[in-house]
Amino acid sequence: MSGAGLPRGILAKMKGLKAALLDRAAVEGFAGCRVTRPDAAPEAAAGLAEYLAAGHHGQMGWMAERAHWRGDPAALWPEARSVIMLAEVYTPDVDPMEVLDRPDRGAISVYARGADYHDLVKKRLKRLGRWLLEEARRREGAEAEIKVFVDTAPVMEKPLAAAAGLGWQGKHTNLVSRALGSWFFLGAIFTTLELEADAPETDHCGTCRACLDICPTDAFPAPYKLDARRCISYLTIEHKGPVAPDLREGIGNRIYGCDDCLSVCPWNKFAQVATETGYAGREATDAPELARLAALDDAGFRQMFRKSPIKRIGRDRFVRNVAYAIGNSGIRSLAAALRPLTGDADPAVADAARWALRRLDGAD
Repeated sequence: MSGAGLPRGILAKMKGLKAALLDRAAVEGFAGCRVTRPDAAPEAAAGLAEYLAAGHHGQMGWMAERAHWRGDPAALWPEARSVIMLAEVYTPDVDPMEVLDRPDRGAISVYARGADYHDLVKKRLKRLGRWLLEEARRREGAEAEIKVFVDTAPVMEKPLAAAAGLGWQGKHTNLVSRALGSWFFLGAIFTTLELEADAPETDHCGTCRACLDICPTDAFPAPYKLDARRCISYLTIEHKGPVAPDLREGIGNRIYGCDDCLSVCPWNKFAQVATETGYAGREATDAPELARLAALDDAGFRQMFRKSPIKRIGRDRFVRNVAYAIGNSGIRSLAAALRPLTGDADPAVADAARWALRRLDGAD
C-alpha cells in the first residue's frame, strides 16, 4: 500500500511523523535518513541470482541459503510497510592508502580500526526505533512494530538504500553519495507504519573507472560486477584455508580488508567527518607491526581485538594474512617472525609461512 492510497488527513499526519523522524535521526547521530518500500528494489533478486549462479560469492554459502529473503524483503517480514534506511559515517582522518607504502606494517580496513560498528549502529537504530513507536502512538494513537537490521540479517541494504535515495551503487558495487562520499555504514528499520517513500538516487559515476582500475587483484570482471573470490576483503576476512597462490602477491600488506576502491572515489571530496569517536583507530589497528602480529597466539589475539570486528575471523585466519603480508614485504629480517609459524597447528598458517619464507629468500 502506498501513501497515495491513504486518506488526506492520515497522510498529512504521516508526513509530519516522517519530518520528525528525519530530525530525530540527525539528533541520534545519523548522517542520512531516507524511506523506501520493501518492494522498491525488484531487480535485486535477479541480480543476486545471477551473482550466485556465477559462483562469485565464493565460500559465503549463507548468501545462497537465505537468498529468498535477501531478494525479497517482503518475504523476510510480510507485515512491513516501510523501510527506513540510515547512514552512519566513519570517514578516516588520515589517508588509508599511506600504510600501503610501509611494508613492515599491516593495513587494516578503516571500518575495523575502532569499535565494532554492528554494536554502535544497532544501539542507535534501537533508540530511534523506540522513539518512532512512541511518537506514532503519541501523535496518532497508532500501534506499530519495528525490526532493526545491521549487516548480519538477510537484507540487501545497498539496493534498498539506493531505492530510498541515500546514494547509488557505484561501479565497485558499494554505495556512493554526493553528500557523504563512500565512508558510511548502513542500517535499516523495517516498520509496519506507512511512511512516505523518497525518490531513488540516480547513478553519478559517469565515465570514471578509478575504483575498477586500482583493484590489485582484478576483482571486477565488469563495471558494477564484483567477483568476491578475487576481492581482498573477501580473501582476508571470509575465505577459509589457503589463498590461491596467484592472488597472494596482490594482497600486499593488507591483513584485514581493503579500502582501495573506496579511497580513490572522487565523490569522497564531499565526505563528512565522522562524529562517533568509537570508530577512531587504536594502536592495535593503526599500521601495527607485522612481526608483533605474527607472534600472536589465540589468547593474545582475543585480548588485542576483543572489542573489534576483527575478532570474528579468529587468530588462525588473521595470522595467515600476516604471513602473506610479511612474504610480500621484501624485508628479509622479518623471516625470523615466520619460522615459528612453519610448524603451526593450522595448515593454512603453516602453508602461508612457508610461502612467505620462499618469497623472502628470493628477495633482493
